[in-house]
Amino acid sequence: THTPLGSHTRCPAPREIMTDLENCLATVIEVFHKYSEKEGDKHKLKKTELKELLTHELPSLTEHVKDQATMDSLMESLDADSDSECDFQEFMTFVTMVTICCHEFFEHHEDE
Repeated sequence: THTPLGSHTRCPAPREIMTDLENCLATVIEVFHKYSEKEGDKHKLKKTELKELLTHELPSLTEHVKDQATMDSLMESLDADSDSECDFQEFMTFVTMVTICCHEFFEHHEDE
């Protein structure tokens, strides 16, 4: 049976069974749109949408962010084009940075 990717995902060719990585990519896209469609431009995350996404989808990360100034600073660093919103490319830059940090953390701890 075909595994649906969701209405936002575009795959080059339909596949019977998706790989783990393909499923992960589809999930990242679906999570972005789950929050970006709540207000305004459905292709961008407003600051409130980004904060909600981070709070619900990355709670281990956001539990360490205790003040609004840090959250504002994070938003500004993600907003490469200074439009006060986070588009998908900016979001993926963030996801990539977090993934690299997690990989380095686990790689470091495997050596101990």
